[in-house]
Amino acid sequence: MLLGGPWGRCSPGRCAFLLVLALLLDALGLVLLLLGIFALLDYWDFLVYSGSLIMAFSLLFWIIWYSLNIRLPLEKLDL
Repeated sequence: MLLGGPWGRCSPGRCAFLLVLALLLDALGLVLLLLGIFALLDYWDFLVYSGSLIMAFSLLFWIIWYSLNIRLPLEKLDL
């Protein structure tokens, strides 16, 4: 029981919009990256670089989503 929650429960947390945005950016970046690698196109380098940048940009949304879902009891804040 990591972090005190039951193993069988899965929820997107308080910021579901950020989670969906991060997942969409990951999917779009992966599609562009793989298209640039495996398709025989003249502009393959644009697809590889833009896919990589989109996936790197999605990390920002993953970090924000994770940070906003951290729950800390008031007793541990030492106010």
